[in-house]
Amino acid sequence: MNKFEQLGLSESLQRAIIDLGFENPTEVQEKAIPMLLEKDTDLVALAQTGTGKTAAFGFPLIQKIDADNRNTQALILSPTRELCLQITNEIKNYSKYEKGINVVAVYGGASITEQAREIKRGAQIIVATPGRMQDMINRGIVNISQINYCILDEADEMLNMGFYEDIVNILSTTPDEKSTWLFSATMPQEVARIAKQFMHNPEEITVGTKNSGSATVSHEFYLVNARDRYEALKRLADANPDIFSVVFCRTKRDTQAVAEKLIEDGYSAAALHGDLSQAQRDGVMKSFRGRQIQMLVATDVAARGIDVDNITHVVNYQLPDEIETYNHRSGRTGRAGKLGTSIVIVTKSELRKISSIERIIKQKFEEKTVPNGIEICEIQLLHLANKIKDTEVDHEIDNYLPAINEVLNGLTKEELIKKMVSVEFNRFINYYKKKRDLSGEKGGERSERSSEPREIRAGDPVRYFVNIGSRDDFDWMQLKDFLKETLDLGRDDVFKVDVKEGFSFFNTDGEHTEKVMEVLNGFDLNGRRINVEISKNDGGSSNRRDHNGRSSGGNFRGSSNSGGYRGERSSAPRSGGFGPKIERGSAPRGGGFSSDRPAREGGFGGRSESRGSAPRTGGVGGFSSDRPARRSEGTSDRAPRRSEGSSDAPRERRPRRS
Repeated sequence: MNKFEQLGLSESLQRAIIDLGFENPTEVQEKAIPMLLEKDTDLVALAQTGTGKTAAFGFPLIQKIDADNRNTQALILSPTRELCLQITNEIKNYSKYEKGINVVAVYGGASITEQAREIKRGAQIIVATPGRMQDMINRGIVNISQINYCILDEADEMLNMGFYEDIVNILSTTPDEKSTWLFSATMPQEVARIAKQFMHNPEEITVGTKNSGSATVSHEFYLVNARDRYEALKRLADANPDIFSVVFCRTKRDTQAVAEKLIEDGYSAAALHGDLSQAQRDGVMKSFRGRQIQMLVATDVAARGIDVDNITHVVNYQLPDEIETYNHRSGRTGRAGKLGTSIVIVTKSELRKISSIERIIKQKFEEKTVPNGIEICEIQLLHLANKIKDTEVDHEIDNYLPAINEVLNGLTKEELIKKMVSVEFNRFINYYKKKRDLSGEKGGERSERSSEPREIRAGDPVRYFVNIGSRDDFDWMQLKDFLKETLDLGRDDVFKVDVKEGFSFFNTDGEHTEKVMEVLNGFDLNGRRINVEISKNDGGSSNRRDHNGRSSGGNFRGSSNSGGYRGERSSAPRSGGFGPKIERGSAPRGGGFSSDRPAREGGFGGRSESRGSAPRTGGVGGFSSDRPARRSEGTSDRAPRRSEGSSDAPRERRPRRS
């Protein structure tokens, strides 16, 4: 039985809920819907982004609207154009079986004349941004003096954006006897002031603790020198082969600069900021939702209202000026009960902000160190091996097999694997072996890993590779519990657990190595034989024992299921999997195993070619792959080109290809 049936919703709404695939209401929906249906009351609901607040007010609102009355009966205020359109679309989906209900979106950047025309035709529900709504009231285009319901969605965000006066003016033109529903993630003083001034004995719903962060999001920070911020961002992307993220910067200029550098370095990225036209923003968001973009670099204002499923990571390239904003950033991941990770790249001077954020979100950050080259190589190669194993064979290749077999005749299986892997591994190792550690002020505590086996001593941490991961229904906490129980170890004896799709890493002290190898090797897990090996790294990225890091994997090379690695031009290993190196001026690199694919094939794409050479791959929409290499992709044609001084540190210039 669908649990929405127990909330008192009409049959037509329940039909829409079934069509939408909703099964169980979230906590805020379970608390708010019956209350709002039962009586006309003011309501303050505090719940994190991604907890289903739109449905919490949308369903009861639709049920209370008189479809036969064409006058405006409800006003929903939201902070941004994106959220305004999103709410409008959701309300339309909820009311698909309600005849006669008309919903109109009112926002800046679109024709005010057309919006006024739609309202004049009859709009029982208006969804609006405060600025455009105030403009329409001033022009006498809209009349909200007789509305029955006013909803403030993401109230704290609207006030953070400077809409206090607009909201006060708008609410002052509405009737006193209306019902006001205020939904917010946090309760700063400005929101409390609005509630006190315009609401009468409101009911209050709190999901979780006031102002707290979502329980489904883990928080970690990486301490680096300021000049290494961008390099750290790339390494974190490379160390997570399935990452799908929003990267936050403080300013439009930094957002544009970081996005351009990522595109230039071959990552599937785009910028989202206020200098883009509405059409360009819509194009970027369409590509992001389709996972054709995997690193969306955004300002806080532009990102408000982004509602995209399955975002694995939020990356705080720079912390926000207002630390309360961090809660909204991290709320972009870990939605609908899924796990997510919020990463902060921080310098020593910013460490105090971490403590301040911890007090606000009532959760602790885990301090981690930026992976070094050997760790990234190992993760990428194992990830690629799993992708090769899981690849479905396209039998169109059968016609070419005789010639291929003739070329490879005489090679054993082991020799073939070594040669194939070496094609890519040589580039990895050549790129990373000269790269220094990026562990910031703690750099002296860590030494570069050696690929040579080391002597295992009882007190030293030992890092292991195990052939089980998220596909076996493990997250890092579940795997840690499984290891502790199976090995009969203490709570702190298993640490730095990192779970990837088809494999994982974990640490123990050296004294447990014999036990780990003896008990786990050959262990039967639901018919699958476990294999454990000692990693050639030195026991993890830190000697700290509290690193139970979680990762959904992550390199950023185009499509969500592609492997491969993106390095820098020339010396860096090429992304898109194994394949022959394409020389300048030849065919564009494609994703997947062979680099000879057409540019747009596979949604994965290779790295950018040198300027003037073959078109880039992996581009979509506003960052089409046939644009010149230096073009700022995914941004406005009028957007200024990045100045050389706009990054956090001087960029390492890559040699051109010969």
